[in-house]
Amino acid sequence: PDGKEAAAAAAPPAAPARQASPGRDGARIFASPLARRLALANGLDLAAIGGSGPRGRIVKRDIDTALAAEARAEPAAAAPSSASAVEAVPPTAAEAGYELVPHTSMRRVIAQRLSESKQQVPHFYLSVDCRLDALLALRQQLNGALEGVKLSVNDFVVKAVAAALKRVPAANASWGADGIRRYREIDVAVAVATPGGLITPVLRQAGAKSIGTISAEVKDLAERARQGKLRPDEYQGGGFTLSNLGMYGVDSFAAIINPPQACILAVGAARKRPVVEGDAIVPATVMNCTLSVDHRVVDGAVGAEFLAAFKGLLENPFGLLA
Repeated sequence: PDGKEAAAAAAPPAAPARQASPGRDGARIFASPLARRLALANGLDLAAIGGSGPRGRIVKRDIDTALAAEARAEPAAAAPSSASAVEAVPPTAAEAGYELVPHTSMRRVIAQRLSESKQQVPHFYLSVDCRLDALLALRQQLNGALEGVKLSVNDFVVKAVAAALKRVPAANASWGADGIRRYREIDVAVAVATPGGLITPVLRQAGAKSIGTISAEVKDLAERARQGKLRPDEYQGGGFTLSNLGMYGVDSFAAIINPPQACILAVGAARKRPVVEGDAIVPATVMNCTLSVDHRVVDGAVGAEFLAAFKGLLENPFGLLA
């Protein structure tokens, strides 16, 4: 995907619910931490699952039972009657010339969340070109001086996003039914491609961390995301998302907002280009960045102010070392 899609919790149809158990108190659901993690990972609604543990508490075996019931129910629902089977037998995937890849729970969640975002969130887009020559020189200097540290351009981008959100806190916000929520902490979600789909682990308190700390934590989160070892609290929440496809050679793109967040920044590849400097044309390394914005939360002037702050920090990167 385009890095834009953030995998968030939303549940596909679950197995039929059992009779309500005494472990439920109104809207409150009692479940073990393991059961909650398994339900989230498989897109199950805990409200639709009866608990067999003490006082009706939902435990792992209840999740296993619900998953087994769902697996039995789906083929049964899809099976045609004998009469319709005689009338028309659809070709198999092999006969039709394609491979059918069944939807995973994660893929269903991604599809639902992104469809809702594009249909319900009024997107607008702002783009800016950032010169990286000073940043690349500083990166080379730091990587040569710091033993065991290898900073990437993306590490500087994450730090610049966090610093820009400090300067323009109105962009660190999300839409809520009760009002716009402006976050005190700067928690930046970073899109990571995994075999199962896109996931956005969250770098907590990014505004208070050095580039070296950001580099180490982002690498750790990304590696564990690809291995499927993130805890739910490590990919939930966040006030702003960053998606970088520059490493794939993509020059520019527009990302889909990760609701309820108000902004996502799409980062393209750094390319050598001729640029005008005074009256001369000189070579420069330029990177395009596009901000997708929820117009219900952030107006155009605020989005432009954020991008200007972000661009200034990348082009004068010594300020990121403070």
